[in-house]
Amino acid sequence: MGDAVHEGNGLVQMEVSKIRIDERRGEQVIVLKERGGNRFLPIIIGISEVTAIKMKISGIQPPRPLTHDLLKETIAQLGATLQRIVITRLELNTFFATLILQTKDGHMKEVDARPSDSIAVALRADAPIFVAEEVLNQVASSYGL
Repeated sequence: MGDAVHEGNGLVQMEVSKIRIDERRGEQVIVLKERGGNRFLPIIIGISEVTAIKMKISGIQPPRPLTHDLLKETIAQLGATLQRIVITRLELNTFFATLILQTKDGHMKEVDARPSDSIAVALRADAPIFVAEEVLNQVASSYGL
């Protein structure tokens, strides 16, 4: 395993490790793992986002575009690209994320989004997933959940 992937700007690259269902609490948790490292970041997400993420990971193509497919295609049709997503902060047990888009004329745009939606779109667009180092330091664990 190589070194952890750090952007040098306080961001750490992550990848989807697993999706876990907590039967007792009725919650779905997506677990991100530090790329080339050993820290994990669990995020509670809704059932529709779990379904969308699982479908993409499993290679299931819905007969009609789902919301995250629609967003990915809309970005592409506007001539923009999703450069990356960043989980930027944690406030009162709520994670915040940003879609980083590059327009066709090269401008960078940031769009506020929920981490669950951001991850679902990033997987569809083959865009990297990052988390702010300070968020990772706040809540990450170094064991598989």
